[in-house]
Amino acid sequence: MAQLTVDSCVLWGVGSPRTMRAHWALHELDIPYETQPILSRSGETQTPQYSQINPRQKIPLLQDGDFTISESCAIVSYLAETYGKRHRPLIPVDGRQRARLHEWNYFVSMELDATALYPMRRHSILKHIYGDAPAAVESSKAYFLKQLDHVEQTLQASGHFLMGEDFTIADILLTTCLTWAAALEVPVHDNCRAYLERVMARTAYQTALAANQRRS
Repeated sequence: MAQLTVDSCVLWGVGSPRTMRAHWALHELDIPYETQPILSRSGETQTPQYSQINPRQKIPLLQDGDFTISESCAIVSYLAETYGKRHRPLIPVDGRQRARLHEWNYFVSMELDATALYPMRRHSILKHIYGDAPAAVESSKAYFLKQLDHVEQTLQASGHFLMGEDFTIADILLTTCLTWAAALEVPVHDNCRAYLERVMARTAYQTALAANQRRS
């Protein structure tokens, strides 16, 4: 992986599990950056200035010099691909291992995040916006726990991270889903809890968490 010089990274967005992913990847890779601490559903993503940068009006969004990219999974992948170091790559070198990593990335982002956790949040914490739907919340919770069984078995076999001994961007995605689940009062299994304690003890996680909560 090439070790490039960072021109000027600017990360737009704080306050959510998805913005946390981008902050965390930046800290894991020791990339200096500036934070624009805007929030979702605050009107800050709909200003003319931000809408010109990101017409989707979503966060997070990363500006790296003259390159702009949104979507948390794409951001962490870009950072790892571009600035990964030999001692801290976040992405495997082997082609099949990279394919396995992407399999995990898609699984976590789709099956755990978009299909289960987000509907739960929409119809519980944000029910004043999207409507109260207890049946949708309960079915999403059941689906999340069913899919989490596969994660639990993998962690039991690997003993450390999703991809074995190496911490990767898949762990960034998974951890933010597990902490999100905890905020929604969804119980997780024993191996997932132990995994979460290990990963959350990382220095980069702690510094990113502070950055993701900062409003000034």
